[in-house]
Amino acid sequence: MPQIKRALISVWNKTGVVDFARELSSLGIEILSTGGTAKLLKQADIQALEVSQYTGAEEMLSGRVKTLHPKIHAGLLALRDNPEQMNEIKNRGIKPIDMVVINLYPFTRIIKEDKISLDDALENIDIGGVCILRSAAKNFKSVAAISSPEQYPQVLEELRQGKGWLSEKTCFHLALKAFQTTSFYDSVISEYLAGKLEIKFPLTFTLAFEKVMDLRYGENPHQKAAFYREWNAPEGTLPLAEKLGGKELSFNNILDFQAALNIAGEMEAPFCVVIKHNNPCGAAEANTLAQACQRAFQGDPVSAFGSIVGLNRKVDVEAASEIASPENFVEGIVAPDYTPEALKILKEKQLWGKKLIILRTKTRKKNRILDIRRVKGGVLVQDEDRENHQENKLKFVTRRSPTEEEIEDLNFAWKICKFVKSNAILIARDKMVVGVGAGQMSRIDAALIAIKKAGKRCEGAVLASDAFFPFPDVVEEAAKAKITAIIQPGGSIR
Repeated sequence: MPQIKRALISVWNKTGVVDFARELSSLGIEILSTGGTAKLLKQADIQALEVSQYTGAEEMLSGRVKTLHPKIHAGLLALRDNPEQMNEIKNRGIKPIDMVVINLYPFTRIIKEDKISLDDALENIDIGGVCILRSAAKNFKSVAAISSPEQYPQVLEELRQGKGWLSEKTCFHLALKAFQTTSFYDSVISEYLAGKLEIKFPLTFTLAFEKVMDLRYGENPHQKAAFYREWNAPEGTLPLAEKLGGKELSFNNILDFQAALNIAGEMEAPFCVVIKHNNPCGAAEANTLAQACQRAFQGDPVSAFGSIVGLNRKVDVEAASEIASPENFVEGIVAPDYTPEALKILKEKQLWGKKLIILRTKTRKKNRILDIRRVKGGVLVQDEDRENHQENKLKFVTRRSPTEEEIEDLNFAWKICKFVKSNAILIARDKMVVGVGAGQMSRIDAALIAIKKAGKRCEGAVLASDAFFPFPDVVEEAAKAKITAIIQPGGSIR
């Protein structure tokens, strides 16, 4: 349980630091400081001893070396309950430092700027601040490591109540946050430099995430869950989405919203997709977004109950009215934007309007994203699947070639089929999904489900399969249902 007698303050983000330092000074705490922070405190009539005066070593290399000195780090690392160490620093004229107030150069913000050079990025890597935080956090039983302005109020309150003392528990929490801060910082640097060298799969793999929110619950109601954002999450992705209305998000909501974004992001024409349990149960392209919404819900109206809807255009009044039709029940909507009138319609929908989760994502930039999946004890990492066949590379393996209309439907079905859980069969007609068979252990079962869902709409429709046919059974069933064309990756030896 440390008594705070001396604090080192050196911050990039000056928010609240003057008031915090003034309160420390009023509690009789001596302040050491550096460069711009020291200047700011002195301008506010707060007494602060510059680190260079204390160490006897002037700042070097245009400020690159300020606090990298034994008088600083020995004052932080000395074990207060070790008489030998305390005598050693005393004999060397080193005073214990009981608190550090540090925040780091804004490396993460700098590298997000357009056309930032590698040299400019390197210049914004903090060295001294990271070292100080780590030294203080390592010795948290005697030193408080403050790494964020958000911590100032809590620390001040405890200092006032404890008359200059902080509990070991508080210092432990501060140390954890300090190590999390430096770990995040180093992960961002590592990922940035690996990107510059175009190293896709490095020998060691770290990612930096920050918490977005706690979720209502996990995959099941008895599980707790939270949602985290990558430091460089691209615009148009879920972690940066703006929530415009509705209840709090759940784990499953996030997965369904992502499935909707994945599919909607593939389409150029006005498009709507209806998602249930990560799979599309309806989807359609049309001349207008309203028409696409109407046709998407017609794909499988029963399964669409309690669905997530994804759109690739700004939602207007007509589209909102289709979604809010009396026969529909929707749990959430994600789109690049909404008109004010459309939002009003969606939010005022009887029974479910107030609970409807409405997310605005803006348009996604085509940044490189890795697909990462967890297994116990490790992760699998691969490129995001953005591959779609080119029409001029389609290989026709039957005597009859498909018509232009069939090719359009085949392309439409293929784009969506890759997002259906395998074994996956998808039937489409006139750029509208009419039947889906998802997640079956045999391909024929998936086909039979899709054909049953489509019913009479199979006639003149096309079928997409996410893998080759090991047997002719799917083709035979498709022919019986009067499906006229099939797209599949090929590869069967039969």
